[in-house]
Amino acid sequence: MNDCLFCRIVAGEIPATVVLEDADVLAFRDVAPQAPVHVLVVPKTHHADVGSLAATDPALAGAVLDAAARVAAQEQLTGGFRLVFNTGRDASQSVLHVHAHVLGGRDLAWPPG
Repeated sequence: MNDCLFCRIVAGEIPATVVLEDADVLAFRDVAPQAPVHVLVVPKTHHADVGSLAATDPALAGAVLDAAARVAAQEQLTGGFRLVFNTGRDASQSVLHVHAHVLGGRDLAWPPG
């Protein structure tokens, strides 16, 4: 999708600080981090949200989760990390391309906001 920010990042049209990439998934640092470590994990194919991804391609949904765990290990988040999927407007999903937020590197309070 030409108007999708994350599709354009996956295509290399917009630069990003990539921390992990494989055949199915790209992980890159968030441009407005909410924690010392804040990485976005996106499937390379466009899916609007985690619900539609899980329904149409459960194997790819699993690949996103696996990549998030690999990012956490690579970033040495041994004390723990938060994995967040914002889904829909009420959850403040700002880009309509499913993405997992891997957050860590500090104590993460609950509830988040």
